[in-house]
Amino acid sequence: MDLNRRNVKKIMFIVAFAIVLFLGLQNIDNIYTFFKVVFSLLSPFLMGLCIAFILNVPMKFIEEKFFRLGGKHDKLVRKLKRPLSLVMTIIFVLALIFFVMFIIIPELGNTFEILQRNIPVYIGKINSWITELLVKFPELDNWISTITIDWNKVGDTAFSFLKNGAGSVLNTTFSAATSVISGVVNFFLGAVFACYVLLQKEKLGRQLKQILYAFIPEKKADETSLKPSSHRVDKFLSICSLANKTFSNFIAGQCTEAVILGLMFFIALSVFQFKYALMISVMTAFFALIPIFGAIISMFVGAFLILMASGPMTALWFIVLFQVIQQIEGNFIYPHVVGNSVGLPSIWVLVAVTLGGSTMGVLGMLINIPLFSVIYVLIKGAVGERLKEKKIAPSSIQ
Repeated sequence: MDLNRRNVKKIMFIVAFAIVLFLGLQNIDNIYTFFKVVFSLLSPFLMGLCIAFILNVPMKFIEEKFFRLGGKHDKLVRKLKRPLSLVMTIIFVLALIFFVMFIIIPELGNTFEILQRNIPVYIGKINSWITELLVKFPELDNWISTITIDWNKVGDTAFSFLKNGAGSVLNTTFSAATSVISGVVNFFLGAVFACYVLLQKEKLGRQLKQILYAFIPEKKADETSLKPSSHRVDKFLSICSLANKTFSNFIAGQCTEAVILGLMFFIALSVFQFKYALMISVMTAFFALIPIFGAIISMFVGAFLILMASGPMTALWFIVLFQVIQQIEGNFIYPHVVGNSVGLPSIWVLVAVTLGGSTMGVLGMLINIPLFSVIYVLIKGAVGERLKEKKIAPSSIQ
């Protein structure tokens, strides 16, 4: 290897990277604590960016549909469209949440009231069932009579638990209350920050581009090529634009899929005359935004409601119907709706959901689909360029 300036820089970079990596591994605990503190400080702003990204999808739609330019009041429309669109978006989201809560919470309250009213009946049925069981299996009665309980020992154990565990319970309660308050404060700070970001997103985008162009060096042109030099920032910004478009389409596709699933459940539950058809359908559509776990939550809540209202057999048939609809939606509708919205084939949607769930849980499922879509588009474009350079037509490869 020739020790010219370029190779010396590479060697120095490798040595410096090795030293930093060694020191990092030696102080991994301190580094983890440092990043944890930094993340805790930045969490309201990161939450605000996530909220802004989600709200930007309906806000952009409202701007394009309700505040079009092209009239004599263009100047006034251009000045007012952003704040009015943001206010309309917030009102729409709050109205949607209120609608869901207005349908679900009263029905849950009625169900718990029915449950409380029927508790004596349930206790009587359980006592009858236990009596019949003991009559059929007398050996159970003999076995139960042989069980002895040392009440002094039970009392000592309970006293010891109260003595030693009171402080722990108090600390846990205080930590939980502090965590809840901190989460609420962070959410409101993030919501305010999101409003500022949405109101000035173009200005913030220009400032970010200026910083990137100012501090990232240009990519030198290939001496053997006549192509002009290109800036690394252009490549980076094109990838960011692709990611933004993909994630926005994913959010829109996820909401579309939730509406379709809710309509499917409402039609099926209404046809088979299940109670709480509207409430269960709305709840299922709302929880469909959470892959896998949302379906489990809505199924158990719906089965519990129907169990209280119509009995165990009807609840069992509801679970069977729920699973049938869920399988149809998960294997046929979801890959096509969400896959088409992000430009990802159905098979890769299934792979993305599976890998995301096994590595990062619910968050991995939500992130992996648009992330896989970005990677898929980049690889597809790179393959197309390579084939074009080699003068090979993709259709000629069998």
